[in-house]
Amino acid sequence: MNKDIFSRRIIVALVKDNPGVLAAIVGVIRRRGINIASLAVGHSEKNKFSRMTFVVEGQEKAVANISSQLNKLIDVVEASDISERNIVWRELALIKVSCNQSKRVELLELSKIFRVNVIDVGLNNITFEISGSDSKIDSFVELLEEFGVEEIMRTGRIAILRGATKVGMKDGEFNSKYASDVYLSKEGETGSV
Repeated sequence: MNKDIFSRRIIVALVKDNPGVLAAIVGVIRRRGINIASLAVGHSEKNKFSRMTFVVEGQEKAVANISSQLNKLIDVVEASDISERNIVWRELALIKVSCNQSKRVELLELSKIFRVNVIDVGLNNITFEISGSDSKIDSFVELLEEFGVEEIMRTGRIAILRGATKVGMKDGEFNSKYASDVYLSKEGETGSV
């Protein structure tokens, strides 16, 4: 493992809903000189627990064992690096765009091409909800710029292990015949199929 190689990893953690948990996790990450490229937190399927998804980036040696470092924290129930597992991931964005009545039809047609939901329509703007890969969202935003993007709110990446597809396999395992490209790559990132 070369410490000079830059690496990006997806970390998911199940944590107790206690004050200061996020600060403790960020402290561990910061002390190792790792950048948090994306962070999403929300309630989990378990009462009084939250699930966090981090995309961290930094020197390979520093990010390689970050999940084991997080597992040492009292309020972290489990932290796992799922970067090289078979996963499904998405990012969500809400985008408010300026528009008058004459441009509204054009914007609605564009939203159909990207399979985007319209969640609010005002007299002078329209708000879209889009989910998918970074590149899908970036492409949609780029096309909207000519209309006047008023505001963008992005969640950051959330990820979950894919369910097993064969008896005897575990969630997140790749079928040996069909390797997947759903984990993070430096070039073309995908959120899966």
